Amino acid sequence: MIEYLLEPFSYGFMVKAIWACTLVGGLCAYLSCYLILKGWSLIGDALAHAIVPGVAFAYLLSLPYSIGSFFAGFLAVLSMIAIKIFTKLREDTVIGIIFTSFLALGLVIASFSPVSVNIEEIILGNILGISDHDILQVIIISIVCFTAVTLKWKDIFLVFFDESYAESIGINIVYMKILFFTLLTASIVAALQAVGAALVIALIITPGSTAYLLTDKFNKLIILSISIGICTSGIGSYLSFFLDLNPSGLIVCLQSLIFFITFCFSPKYGQFSRFYKLNN
Repeated sequence: MIEYLLEPFSYGFMVKAIWACTLVGGLCAYLSCYLILKGWSLIGDALAHAIVPGVAFAYLLSLPYSIGSFFAGFLAVLSMIAIKIFTKLREDTVIGIIFTSFLALGLVIASFSPVSVNIEEIILGNILGISDHDILQVIIISIVCFTAVTLKWKDIFLVFFDESYAESIGINIVYMKILFFTLLTASIVAALQAVGAALVIALIITPGSTAYLLTDKFNKLIILSISIGICTSGIGSYLSFFLDLNPSGLIVCLQSLIFFITFCFSPKYGQFSRFYKLNN
């Protein structure tokens, strides 16, 4: 029985897939706490699709897709911040403009050479085919992002919680936003290989949303969110070996399942709990 349960770890591609998914899941869950705090979860969706033209362009030039996707995401971040600063448009409007424009540009670039550009891999990911170079890239990105956010977590928290107060005590609002969204872009680049552009949004929204239903304290929110991200990503990729299912889809399904269970049974915000309190 033990040999059967340990069988996935006898294959190198599964070991790399599990490690990569676990790291990416924890990292995205960490950043999701701040997006939920600010109510900017759709920005993660925009960035996940904004990197598509960078990936497609990198494929055409036979460059590492991570380079193209990072610069495309960074350009999208600067564009959103610039439009917001110099116009009176709401965040959701700016996000919609950037999201559709960059995604359309990616499809146009991909159509130049549909054979060399693997759209399916961009959208759905290919975690079972991750190379040693890619797993090293995931490790480096995870370490850098975890370290940077942890060192600046108080400043980022203040900016996202109360911009006016943060600015009054001397925090550079624009700089902190650019720093955070640059790290978010790097995290999405790492997650792209694991779950693809279509599902990466779930990794940076669902863990934080689930944790938010369980606690009002931000430090506990971070711990719960990271725990959910790590566990669901690791277990999902592990179970995909036995169930012969797509790892990325299974990971997102597990996160969604935990969210809906929490939504129903959370002691404070659970719908069944509220119903019980109203009737007793």
